[in-house]
Amino acid sequence: MNRSNTDSTKRDVLRRLPSFGGLPPDLLAELGAICRLRSYRHDQLIAEEGERLSFVGFISGGILRLQKPQADGRLSIVGLMVEGDMFGRIFNGALHFTLAATGDVEICAFSRELFEELATRWPELERLVMLNILNELDSAREWMLILTSYRVTERLAGFLLLICRRWTSVAKLVRVDKGRLRLTIPVNRTDLAHFLATRPESLSRAFHALADDGLIRLHTPYEIEILDLPALLDLSGSEDLFTPGSFEDLFPRQA
Repeated sequence: MNRSNTDSTKRDVLRRLPSFGGLPPDLLAELGAICRLRSYRHDQLIAEEGERLSFVGFISGGILRLQKPQADGRLSIVGLMVEGDMFGRIFNGALHFTLAATGDVEICAFSRELFEELATRWPELERLVMLNILNELDSAREWMLILTSYRVTERLAGFLLLICRRWTSVAKLVRVDKGRLRLTIPVNRTDLAHFLATRPESLSRAFHALADDGLIRLHTPYEIEILDLPALLDLSGSEDLFTPGSFEDLFPRQA
């Protein structure tokens, strides 16, 4: 299902994309001219592994999951993409994973051929693409480090901290309410279990274990409150990723 593609709608969407904020007005105008807004429903496939996309996409709303089937037929979620992230390999190459919507998702789609032509003329756009690639590599490294933890509670703690540090600019995922840090889990428990390489029942026990130990409070399956950030940091065992200083701007009272 496609959104309205009027010029004013496209301009509004492009202005909201964090990575597009500093682009020259003339470049934004050219991008707006080749942009198409697309909408997807929960679990709808955007692209399949091995596909060479005809467009480059930037997520303007919602979250995508990157998934690959395992040899035994189970689904493995290898990453999540949020607002502002880019997908689609420009200049060459097919996708190495399948992209699917975790809920309602909106994207800005640009003709791959025309986007590549703009990138050869505008260094600012080429730099934007490179920064997105570097962010994707950083994210992959962080996922790998989190998944090396043996215990599910440790992996879950690392994931919650990752939301705090990387996704603070994503609408409604991280907020402070009356001095308390509250998180919205961006995927359902089944998807999160796949992502953390465990079973849904093991993940549920991990959530309740963190709550019983006083590290978090469960409001709903998707809404949690962090009660003890330092203890969550210690439990995650991810000193290479997180330090107390990583969260000074978000949690000044706990820094």
